[in-house]
Amino acid sequence: MPNQISTLDFNDTFLSLDHLRLCFPGYTIKVTEENPNLQVFPFRIKFPVSNKADKVKKRKADEEVEDKEEGMTLIVEPYVTLNRGPYPYNQPKRNTIQFTPTQIEAIRAGMQPGLTMVVGPPGTGKTDVAVQIISNLYHNFPEQRTLIVTHSNQALNQLFEKIMALDIDERHLLRLGHGEEELETEKDFSRYGRVNYVLARRLELLREVGRLQESLDPLYIGCNLYVCSPSLPQVISRWEEYMSKVRPKQGKTVEVQAVAAYFPFHKYFSNAPQPVFKGRSYEEDMDIAEGCYRHIKKIFTQLEEFRAFELLRSGLDRSKYLLVKEAKIIAMTCTHAALKRHDLVELGFKYDNILMEEAAQILEIETFIPLLLQNPEDGYSRLKRWIMIGDHHQLPPVIKNMAFQKYSNMEQSLFTRFVRLGVPTIDLDAQGRARASLCNLYNWRYKHLGNLPHVQQLPEFQVPNPGLTFDFQLINVEDFNGVGESEPNPYFYQNLAEAEYTVALYMYMRLLGYPADRISILTTYNGQKHLIRDVINQRCAGNPFFSQPNKVTTVDRFQGQQNDYIILSLVRTKAVGHLRDVRRLVVAMSRARLGLYIFARVSLFQNCFELTPVFNQLTARPMQLHIRPHEYYSQEQPVYQIIKNMPEMTNLVYNMYMHMIQTSQKYKQVKTLDEFSQQQQKLAMPPQQTKTVAVVEEAPVSSGEPQEETPMEQDTPEGEATSEPNSEDTSEKEENQDTVGHAKMPEHPGRDSDSDGEDSGEEQKQ
Repeated sequence: MPNQISTLDFNDTFLSLDHLRLCFPGYTIKVTEENPNLQVFPFRIKFPVSNKADKVKKRKADEEVEDKEEGMTLIVEPYVTLNRGPYPYNQPKRNTIQFTPTQIEAIRAGMQPGLTMVVGPPGTGKTDVAVQIISNLYHNFPEQRTLIVTHSNQALNQLFEKIMALDIDERHLLRLGHGEEELETEKDFSRYGRVNYVLARRLELLREVGRLQESLDPLYIGCNLYVCSPSLPQVISRWEEYMSKVRPKQGKTVEVQAVAAYFPFHKYFSNAPQPVFKGRSYEEDMDIAEGCYRHIKKIFTQLEEFRAFELLRSGLDRSKYLLVKEAKIIAMTCTHAALKRHDLVELGFKYDNILMEEAAQILEIETFIPLLLQNPEDGYSRLKRWIMIGDHHQLPPVIKNMAFQKYSNMEQSLFTRFVRLGVPTIDLDAQGRARASLCNLYNWRYKHLGNLPHVQQLPEFQVPNPGLTFDFQLINVEDFNGVGESEPNPYFYQNLAEAEYTVALYMYMRLLGYPADRISILTTYNGQKHLIRDVINQRCAGNPFFSQPNKVTTVDRFQGQQNDYIILSLVRTKAVGHLRDVRRLVVAMSRARLGLYIFARVSLFQNCFELTPVFNQLTARPMQLHIRPHEYYSQEQPVYQIIKNMPEMTNLVYNMYMHMIQTSQKYKQVKTLDEFSQQQQKLAMPPQQTKTVAVVEEAPVSSGEPQEETPMEQDTPEGEATSEPNSEDTSEKEENQDTVGHAKMPEHPGRDSDSDGEDSGEEQKQ
């Protein structure tokens, strides 16, 4: 485009000069700084700007070669970030992600004017790219305002959590809508939350000005601590007087000690990490002094910005001022934009850039509305950049009206329409979410989707899942008591066998020590979701051994989220249903990081042509669940066991649970007996022998000599041990039994005439 910007400040996008070279493999890199010690980020990069008119005039071959070389050369300028002050919170937050070359291309395109479309397969860092684009726009164009629009509140919250980790002043952040309560941060970014922050910050700044007044002669600063009327000129005069003393003059050098000796704000910065001045060099100490002065100037600058809050008395007026004048990064969902468009236009809301996350899930009409939240200036739109990030290979917008969905093609997003029309896109090509084997289940849907290096290197992606033979497996589920799928209400599909099987696997993983928050149970139908929740409430509710999984929801609702271990139920046994939509299959296969276990009627789904690329891989492995029952979380055990059906799995879980309960009760009984024995020995021992108690207590453990035993220490059965009349011991035991045995394992469908306890016992011999 003719309006491309030649020089861009990438701020903290690159971690080093080597990282920059890797991201531009086809370019010649020329660094303006020759000193290797100063070739560190941040970098400004000057890109070649081609001029076609000049190219036509060139006729000679050597000139054409020279022009080609100039077109492939990047001029890199390292620069030093200005010192912001001596306090730790003055130090800028830095990006720590080593972006790939494709991600850098997307970030660069997002910083240029015009339309940018980024296609991001699952796990390729779409959110990280979006956040870095926002940060770079914030630093390159501080006078511009950016509007963030997403389809869901969850995506908005994920963006905000990552934006807060970068070098963006939080007073410039604002989140509109009703989803901010789900934001997992201590700070409130809603309109009234930001107003409260500004008011609290204003009082804090006034206290700082008061402290500055106390540190200097009161005649030099007049500041009423109730209104923003600070006298900055007196501070500036002190600084200019100081600079006249320490600035080098012709033919004269300034000693290093003079920088600290003449500094006029020593008392004010007495609470900063000491010593403020290092005394190593004149340049370093002058940089520190200038940073201190910038810190003081920023206090007065912010107070000047907050002056309007003294005149505006109501919270509504203050929130409107914050939205229209103060905030630089404003975020909202597309639904909120549609609902509040009229109010925003009336307020005079203005913005220069739009970034849309989850663009493939936003309706066409919802995509256009955020473009029209401001009135044009002199007939021209103020909008300069439009960045759309999404994945058209995942689920489209939800249209409940079948006529609109099928005959009006309303479920096609504008993002998908642009892709189909051939609008240039940047396709992210490396995922860092899942194991390489799990990525193979869905990477066939994308052109070139590989794995980031850490997927091949980190131990968590290399070691097998404890207690389970495979990292992903398709488990065939036959009818239970002659029943497969059921439909109590129209389109409310359920499958009891799969529901029990999925919950049994979850309970088995919990018994092996898997954290509950790292396991999610997904299904393709709402009816099955409710059935699984009912089974979990029946089997696991109130039981400390199991608790609730992280999520029990549908595949459609879980789009955009992930977890380490996914248990998936496909429900249907008579017809494939809406899983025939490959986009839904891609979402289902791409939610797991470390383990994916699918329960389905294999004979039905493997014959579906659309699902062939996935089910060919799934059916290559055994279709009966292979487990290692005594291989606990973070341990290894080579022996494995094959589970043939759902009743066998439920029997196994039941027996493991009862064994754990009995072991826990025995342990607590032995512990109670030991404590009672120690108390009896202490009571029977003379006072002068208290110094040797430790020796006497330890002796019976290792020696075979007969010792005096209380009745409860004798070899009695476990059931008889609780009948001792000692009231203290009895109460303790009852309390222990209550804490361990209160969560009774409910009966399960596996205990019927087809599979009794004897069969399961033979299969579970250790």
